[in-house]
Amino acid sequence: MNKHILGIDWGTSNRRAYLIDQDGACLAEHEDGQGMLAVGGREHFGASLAGVLAAMKLPDDVPVIMSGMVGSASGWQEVSYLDASVPLEQLPRHLAAVTDPAWAGRAHIVPGYVYRNGAAADVMRGEETQLLGAVAQGHRDGWLVLPGTHSKWVLLRDGVIQSFATYMTGELFAMLSKGGTLSVMMDGDTANAEGFVTGLNQAARHEPLSNSLFRVRAGVVSRSAPAEQAAATISGLLIGAEFAAAARAAEGQGIAVIGSPALAARYAVAAEHFGLSCTVLDPHQVYCTAVSQFLKA
Repeated sequence: MNKHILGIDWGTSNRRAYLIDQDGACLAEHEDGQGMLAVGGREHFGASLAGVLAAMKLPDDVPVIMSGMVGSASGWQEVSYLDASVPLEQLPRHLAAVTDPAWAGRAHIVPGYVYRNGAAADVMRGEETQLLGAVAQGHRDGWLVLPGTHSKWVLLRDGVIQSFATYMTGELFAMLSKGGTLSVMMDGDTANAEGFVTGLNQAARHEPLSNSLFRVRAGVVSRSAPAEQAAATISGLLIGAEFAAAARAAEGQGIAVIGSPALAARYAVAAEHFGLSCTVLDPHQVYCTAVSQFLKA
């Protein structure tokens, strides 16, 4: 059995690689901006992966497990979604071998999941690996929240996904920041506590989101609200919209958040605001634990 494995969380914009031993310890790590969009096309993924191994000074024969957008239709090769009924602990049995001859037998891609509810469907790529790590750490039941560009609210029962929903929170914030009438007032501190709570309060009233967002601008231009709080208020509105939609289902159970310290802290504040207990899990530790499960399989 190999003693080491390289796990790569290959996202749309960024890429993180971790050299993991069989106990889940991280021996080395690497992060860069070579996400799917930066690679430059399917034919360049092999060379891009070789660059990671060279940067980390790893031998060519180290086994590689990749998750995230690398397995999407725009990635290295498209890997079909698993149905949500497949237990997370069975992920190691469903890896897709990379068909590129230069990497055959040593590089594999983790499939994502699809959840179907009647005619509606939701999908994830990358989050399933973090969920596997959380399950391996003992979080087999209840609500797990993975904030980010596309935030996921996932309900687990004995390590099996019962349902999940995606909220485009991070993407909406980024889009509003880059253009439109709100962008000029979104360079303030998103961690401003008073502004963030203002946004949460508005979201908790279940007011129409588009109207609430416009009223942030109206408050600033009419000098009814401080401009320096606008970015935090908008962040609170968008995150609060998630909680307004999902928190009722988690009432009495609480949530576990897998996210970066700054983002997880905001979600913890929102959880308290909506009456939910909140546990924060370190995303790097969760990912490393997940990768060790592939090594043991």
